[in-house]
Amino acid sequence: MNLDCGLCVIRDWRLGDKSSLVRSANNRNIWRNLTHKFPHPYTEADADWWLAQVAAASVPTHWAIEVHGEAVGAIGIEIGEGIYERSAHFGYWLGEPHWGRGIMSAAARACADHAFTAFEVVRLEAPVLDWNPASMRVLEKCGFVREGVLRRSVFKDGQLIDAVLYARVR
Repeated sequence: MNLDCGLCVIRDWRLGDKSSLVRSANNRNIWRNLTHKFPHPYTEADADWWLAQVAAASVPTHWAIEVHGEAVGAIGIEIGEGIYERSAHFGYWLGEPHWGRGIMSAAARACADHAFTAFEVVRLEAPVLDWNPASMRVLEKCGFVREGVLRRSVFKDGQLIDAVLYARVR
């Protein structure tokens, strides 16, 4: 895939992205807003594992966010199984030097639109940790609706906090 979003490009991951991936991902402020699956510190071994995972996927559902020729973030979906096969979890992160420039809103809008056309999903869900209002604004700009608060559902960084569930339905 190669989606030009104006401020960035969403594209397939490449083996050559390893150094930029580690450089952008090895950041506590990014780790703090993501699930337990995202390691910190983010090492070269973590990047090797991730790039092998996306390379082995029969159908790509996770992509790099490229700015000025460098992979500086990630975006993707995890399609549900069984009775949830028409729903997908939607997630993303962006290297901190690129925050506040509209890049994530452009990428999220383009990726959500792509997910609805390329896959048989009718619902994208994105839980956001309560302390991350910037991510909530990104989702709202992209047509996601706040559906509810999952009270005290997340234990992260030594704190028990709420998650706010956003969704966009085709």
